[in-house]
Amino acid sequence: MTEIEPPYYAVIFSRKLSGNTEGYAEMSSTMQTLAEKQPGYLGLDAIRNEEQQGISISYWDSLEAIQSWRNNVQHQQAMNQGTALWYQNYQVKIARVERAYAFDSGDKE
Repeated sequence: MTEIEPPYYAVIFSRKLSGNTEGYAEMSSTMQTLAEKQPGYLGLDAIRNEEQQGISISYWDSLEAIQSWRNNVQHQQAMNQGTALWYQNYQVKIARVERAYAFDSGDKE
C-alpha cells in the first residue's frame, strides 16, 4: 500500500470463514472494486491464512466516509450474505491513525 499521510482512519475487519466459501472470493473482489469508488477511500491491506482466518484493514479519510460505506446498499447486502453464508465470526474495529512510518529493505540480501 502507498503510504498515506496521517491523520486518517482504519477499519480493521477480522474474520473466520465457515466451511462454505463458495462465492466468497467473488463477493470480496466486488466489494473491493466498489469500495475503491467511494468518496474518502484511501486503500486496503488484507491477509488470510490456511485456516480461513483473515484480516482486512481499509483506510478512510473520515468517519463520515466510513459511515457512508457502511450504509452503501450493495455493501449491506454483502454483509448480510456474509453472516448468512460465509462467516463463522467476525469483529470490526475503527481506529484513528495519528502517526505512521515504514521500513523497506529493498533488494538487500
